[in-house]
Amino acid sequence: MHALLVKFFTRYPRKSIRLLEVIPPLISLFLISLPFWGAIYFPVLLSYFIIFFNMYWLYKSLNLAACSFISGRKIKEAERIDWLARAQILSNFSKIKHVIIIPTYQESIAKIKETIESVNAQTFPAKNIFIFIAFEEREKDAKEKSKILSAEFKNSFGGFYSTFHPDTPHEIKGKSSNQAYAGREAEKILIGKNLIDIDYSTISSVDADSIFDKQFFAYLSYKFLSAPNPYYLFWQSANVTYNNFWQVPSFIRIISFFGSLWRISLLVQGLRLIPNSVYSLSFKLLKDVGYWDTDVIPEDYRIFFKAFFKTGGKVSVEPIFLKTSMDSPKSKTYFRSLLNKYQQERRWSWGISDDAIYLKWWLTVKEAPFFKKTYIVGNVILDHVLWPVNWYIITISANLIVFLNPVFTRTSLGYNLPRMSGFILTLCLFALFVLIYVDFDMRSKRYQGASKFRQFIFPLEFVLMPISGFFLSSLPALVSHLQLIIGKRLEYKVTDKS
Repeated sequence: MHALLVKFFTRYPRKSIRLLEVIPPLISLFLISLPFWGAIYFPVLLSYFIIFFNMYWLYKSLNLAACSFISGRKIKEAERIDWLARAQILSNFSKIKHVIIIPTYQESIAKIKETIESVNAQTFPAKNIFIFIAFEEREKDAKEKSKILSAEFKNSFGGFYSTFHPDTPHEIKGKSSNQAYAGREAEKILIGKNLIDIDYSTISSVDADSIFDKQFFAYLSYKFLSAPNPYYLFWQSANVTYNNFWQVPSFIRIISFFGSLWRISLLVQGLRLIPNSVYSLSFKLLKDVGYWDTDVIPEDYRIFFKAFFKTGGKVSVEPIFLKTSMDSPKSKTYFRSLLNKYQQERRWSWGISDDAIYLKWWLTVKEAPFFKKTYIVGNVILDHVLWPVNWYIITISANLIVFLNPVFTRTSLGYNLPRMSGFILTLCLFALFVLIYVDFDMRSKRYQGASKFRQFIFPLEFVLMPISGFFLSSLPALVSHLQLIIGKRLEYKVTDKS
């Protein structure tokens, strides 16, 4: 069977991928449309499906609350530990070096400076950190920005460099291709000139609006040096969007609230933790797998799965129980901010376009442990499939049956379905109370940024959840799914965070 699959993908490389591309989004469309025609043809089965899905949503809510609470406790505990002291007593500490790539396109100087300053403020010696600002050659002000940043920071680190990624045919413009270019330049400069030992070096993908905990690289050094085999590891902190939490519209703040807590909760969920946005890995691993791919937009999941399957399933992700804070989309006007958030969700949900290659690798790479690869790939595809679906099933499906099939509502099941559904979803409020507590606890004094009264009434904003969830999560994901089905590729658009 394995030989047949390999032969099929080899003989029909483009058609096979195209076939796998449309399967997940078609499942999403089927589930979204199900209440509209299922209410007419099989209302009983549909009712049980809705009840089951609501129970599943209750489980997901409680799991999110429990895992974010546990992870939050671990973060608080980790913040009190002196990670530099722990790392310094390990052998080879003097050899450890960290390379940071900050891809940027049309980011303001001020925004990039904030990220660099948060690295310069680390407890880990800055002279053992090497920074690469990865500009796009097509950006008009790139050279000038490079000069300004270099003049200010060139003496602060072990090395401070700028790269200028040229537009190349067959590459997709975006973070992944830019980082791939910068990564290879880092290899030429640092490893080629013996400035660092690749066996004792990490490389980090860092967004230009990232503010690190001051102990991040000390903690990363400890994790690297204490790992039995660090050359098969990624490291992931809790990426939260707290920098401008109170400056963005309420609709965006609600999405940021749940997104931050979801990423916090992943730190204690084992195989469900996959690198996202800002992450680190062994430089040796990155070189061995051939750097980031240049023909994709979503680079974080892709580089993980590429490494995972190329090593036969040996790669895993270790949590860093610290927060790395970033910006939510914010523009000069209220409407532009909402539009920027919509575009960001479009880009993130475009991750479904990579599911085809994950499925191909799952089918053809027999060296990877079956349970491990199935669990990881299955969860990613399930998340992508349900991204646009959740809102429809939870919000309108039960009442839709009542509207479309009034005869069915005269039965006991039809009459009680909206009430049962409402009761199950009401239980999710217990999870919400926990999440509000964890969120407030995680947003330390630095990230509060609002009066006590405004923080107190913040939970009232959750009445906007149905509107925010549709326009800033479900709808952009649905558009991405439809775009993939018709075969139109997404063009990378930079998110404005001014």
